[in-house]
Amino acid sequence: MPQEVNRFMNDQLSQRIEHSRRGFSKSQRAIARYLQDHPEEVAFMTASRLGATVGVSESTVVRFATEIGYSGYPAMQQAVQEMIRNKLTSFQRLEMTSRNIPPERLLDAVMEQDIDILRRTKESLGRDDFYSAVEALVGAKRVFVLGAGSSLALATFLAHYFRLIFDTVQLVEATSESAIFQQMVRAGEGDAIIAISFPRYSKKAAKALKYAHDKGMTAIAVTDSPLSPLAAGASHVLLARSDMVSFVDSLVGPLSLLNALIVTVAIRKRTEVVDTLRQIESIWDEYGVYEKVEEREV
Repeated sequence: MPQEVNRFMNDQLSQRIEHSRRGFSKSQRAIARYLQDHPEEVAFMTASRLGATVGVSESTVVRFATEIGYSGYPAMQQAVQEMIRNKLTSFQRLEMTSRNIPPERLLDAVMEQDIDILRRTKESLGRDDFYSAVEALVGAKRVFVLGAGSSLALATFLAHYFRLIFDTVQLVEATSESAIFQQMVRAGEGDAIIAISFPRYSKKAAKALKYAHDKGMTAIAVTDSPLSPLAAGASHVLLARSDMVSFVDSLVGPLSLLNALIVTVAIRKRTEVVDTLRQIESIWDEYGVYEKVEEREV
């Protein structure tokens, strides 16, 4: 097991185990030992697989999770995943998935995890935080959008639709810190920035938010935790789940959050947006931008 994962065991999960250890049965001690020695394996194991590996029943594994204070095995496994996600490299994640999920289960496993991520995003998102960020955006003169790594896809999506809502939207190219600051040098009070990043967190996104905050901009972070480095420099923090699916970071949670953000801001600026959309539709028709599809008789 990577040495850094061992060091990372000193967190809330380990504290829960140590707090309950005196009351453990022999089987539960075996589960705790395996979990602490092999967290990168448990992160991808089903309860039945973990039980078979340790030599106990699936129900014993589930009881162990509740014994240390989780609602069930999935909640404990999520804690293990969050514990290691910043520590495992991409190829280590892929190896763990290959070892612990049968090929014929991959489609179901990935989709089921995405569904669970959406549910937990909905449950954990602060409504007041969301609508406060919306109000701050509605009055913005210019909007800057930044996403590094896989979050660039989210930032590009957001910028595409925000250009239908705001007069000026800039997708910040996060090629380097100097390039970010150069693109934002004329920004200031009355402007807003949305920076998106999930583990492993982008240092550039965190520094861009701090820079924006120091300049008096509305700084909105879209990330997964109040402890995210982006949160420190943000005036508004929108939380979405982004758990790892093998070496891929699932983005269904933050994408759904951004969908809601786009729709809500557009409704708040309905008069301007409707006028813009009408003009765009007219231009598209005039210049034949899209192919018209005739209805076919059935």
